[in-house]
Amino acid sequence: MAPTLLDMATSGAGTSWLMVVGLLALRLAATLAMTPVLYAMPLPPSIRMLLLLGLSVALASSFPIPAEAFTGWGALLAAALAELALGATLGLGILLAFGAFSVAGQLLDLQLGFGIAQVLDPVTRRPVPILTSAFGYLSVMVFFLLNGHHALLRGIGYSLERFPVGAPWSIANAAEPLLKQATGLFSLGFALAAPVVFCILLVEFALGVVGRNLPQMNMFTMGIPVKILVGLIALSLWFAGIGGVMTRVYASITSTWDGIFVASTQPKGPVR
Repeated sequence: MAPTLLDMATSGAGTSWLMVVGLLALRLAATLAMTPVLYAMPLPPSIRMLLLLGLSVALASSFPIPAEAFTGWGALLAAALAELALGATLGLGILLAFGAFSVAGQLLDLQLGFGIAQVLDPVTRRPVPILTSAFGYLSVMVFFLLNGHHALLRGIGYSLERFPVGAPWSIANAAEPLLKQATGLFSLGFALAAPVVFCILLVEFALGVVGRNLPQMNMFTMGIPVKILVGLIALSLWFAGIGGVMTRVYASITSTWDGIFVASTQPKGPVR
């Protein structure tokens, strides 16, 4: 019969199990702290900590516990720093994907003139324009609707197989996948807002022609409401076909994590 958590806590492996849970909680905290997954809903900090501990206990119970992994405070501190760095690296892959939505929102806010009106962003704790915040909430909502949180937990579980708790890992292997994702950040962000930007560009051309032929009209006063109206209508229509681009954005998380995991298993030299 498999030992229960109480048996493990009262046996000689109880200390090692508690260390594994604590280190795994550091990895989860560093991963989720850089993403809007936990901050999209106004949960108290104590609830977030209990959620992280619960996930850590569930994951630690599914993987083997090293018998004598940490023989001193120095080894434990090195393992904690390695877990924080690994969690931050994995979280950066998620943050870059959600950053594409921020790029799209800021681009539309600039084109429609919504940059003045700002609301509080729950992730960054700073004021952001309206459409930027709306794109952020939309990205989190669709992420949960597509069961992205299930894929996220599976990815964290798979990371325990590639990078056991407390094991050393090389950050150089993660540099190339993250740089590749960062280079595609602005292209994906522009793809999220490209049809709306194109409609606003056509409106700008039309207003320029009208202002050229009717100089007595105040185009600044008339142009702003027209651009806002056309932009919001185009954005509402674009939401019906934005799913394909959003899928590409979320897929960038999987490709980046796969690149990190595959790079960690490649041989460092020629095989003889």
